[in-house]
Amino acid sequence: MWIIATIVAYFLCRWLGAKISSPLANPLLMCIALLISLLMVLHVPFQTYYADNIYLSQLLGPAVVALAFPLYEQLPQIRANWRIILLACTLSSIMSMLTASIIAVLLHTDVHLIASLMAKSVTTPIAMEVARNLGGEPSIAAIVVMLVGLFGAIMGYPIFRFFNIEHSLAKGLSMGSVSHALGTATCAETNARDGAFSSLALVLCGVITSILAPFLFTLVLWLNQLLN
Repeated sequence: MWIIATIVAYFLCRWLGAKISSPLANPLLMCIALLISLLMVLHVPFQTYYADNIYLSQLLGPAVVALAFPLYEQLPQIRANWRIILLACTLSSIMSMLTASIIAVLLHTDVHLIASLMAKSVTTPIAMEVARNLGGEPSIAAIVVMLVGLFGAIMGYPIFRFFNIEHSLAKGLSMGSVSHALGTATCAETNARDGAFSSLALVLCGVITSILAPFLFTLVLWLNQLLN
């Protein structure tokens, strides 16, 4: 039952999103709000909903693999700009980890929560594993990743238009490195080249974050002890 409700809700929200000219009319955001409201009103436990949608969840893997096709189409551009791509993804990964964790330190946040925030800008499976290895809470990491991705998917292109950013490399790398899979999906729907660079940043930032997170977390712990 709930798999049908999910599919119907998504296509309904896509239709509404096409009719309403607003960044907040994001189909994914509206779909999440609608389904959460239904579950709360009908008192349906999340476990029941998830069990009914297990087949949709299993499509996430093939969907991510499918992002390799536009990536392949942009191989000449990737070869020509590999230095910029690597530098941008490295810096964005470092800044994403440090900004959230340092703000948390300044607010005297618990160390376990800081560990959960370190990988907020990479895709959910990587973020959960990084949080677990650092002593954080994977479920908190997953929630933060979803919120960050939604924000990027909703506000990414309005920000690009506001600052007159038109280069596909700049748009794709920034969305993929900050808003992971949700931002990449938005890019792919908007422009194939944006989507290709975003999917590349999604992969690279996941790898870079996995490697650097333990070292940066040690630095953050030292800063936490120094300030607290």
